[in-house]
Amino acid sequence: MDEGVLAAVRRFPERQQAIEALADRNEDFRSLCVDLADAEAALAGWRASTAAVRDARCAEYRDLVEDLAREVGAGRREC
Repeated sequence: MDEGVLAAVRRFPERQQAIEALADRNEDFRSLCVDLADAEAALAGWRASTAAVRDARCAEYRDLVEDLAREVGAGRREC
């Protein structure tokens, strides 16, 4: 399982099979999962940062992660 799908499954563990099935057949959904994983990784990086813009970037990436998670949640219902 690739990191994108793993990110989606971490959000919706009860729907693992449906997420995997949709990711196998839908490139757009798979790409959305990758975007979620990338945003989560960026958020983790900013959380560990000591840069002056840390708090602002954390807020931006938290919002992005939540938006992407909502999209993944909506997409998984297509299964």
